[in-house]
Amino acid sequence: MDCKDARPLLDASVDRELSPPDEHRLQRHVKGCDACRRESEAVRAVSRAVRRAEYYRAPEGLRARIAASLPAAPLSVDADETHDREAPTRKQKRFVWLDGWRIPHGGGFGTGGGSTASGKGARAGWLTGSTGLTGLTGLAIALCAVAAGVVLTLARPVDNSPFVDELVSSHVRAQLSGRDIDVISSDQHTVKPWFNGRIDYAPPVEDLTASGFPLVGGRLDYLGHRRVAVLTYHYRKHVIDVYVFPDSAQAAAGPAGATGREGYSLARWRDSGMTWWAITDAGPEALSAFEAALKTRLHGSG
Repeated sequence: MDCKDARPLLDASVDRELSPPDEHRLQRHVKGCDACRRESEAVRAVSRAVRRAEYYRAPEGLRARIAASLPAAPLSVDADETHDREAPTRKQKRFVWLDGWRIPHGGGFGTGGGSTASGKGARAGWLTGSTGLTGLTGLAIALCAVAAGVVLTLARPVDNSPFVDELVSSHVRAQLSGRDIDVISSDQHTVKPWFNGRIDYAPPVEDLTASGFPLVGGRLDYLGHRRVAVLTYHYRKHVIDVYVFPDSAQAAAGPAGATGREGYSLARWRDSGMTWWAITDAGPEALSAFEAALKTRLHGSG
């Protein structure tokens, strides 16, 4: 490889986009060429400067102003039959959706669905008359639907869906681009200081090789509207990305738990003043073992 072939590859080398054979050939040339070595150092200096540049942060009140300017969402109702629009003399029955149940709206739960009846007699008839049974049955169904919705909501793993989508995209993007590691090292005393000055907190870094999860490096990413530290571990032939940020971050809201998305296993927990998100294409049992090993080391019992 000569200088003419090497110069166009310097940017791709810094971005870790070259194949291993091309990278090896390029580095062999750079080591023996002073001009290309200076050019490579200049490209790397620019890359470091860009990485250290501050991201623009929108004013805190912008979100509130945008939300306040949005129109209120109307109550969603639908007509029982479309031809009711063409029959003004016929009383139209309207419904709302409640946790997947279609229930009458504006007319009680009686068979007639009417809302024009007035007076104590009408209300008493709804409860005790011929339509009372149907009304109470409808009310019971609605209450059961609400209760079922509450139970399903409590039982569903809390996964902060928008944040999880962003996290999965970050992990996949890093793996596809080949830029999954900024600092390559299995030494925690090399990886931890690398984050100094690049983020506004110090993430705990532990090497879990003895537990089957060797540390291979770390990188910076932008997630949840802030820079975050990402620690990369290996488990057999799988990569585990661990996103670490202070507990006060917005994405830390909610209890810890495990979930899955698009074929990836994810786990979230809190420890040492940090929120930890781990993602891998290995099974969820790998993340459970990783979490246990990490907590053991963090608390000094390993």
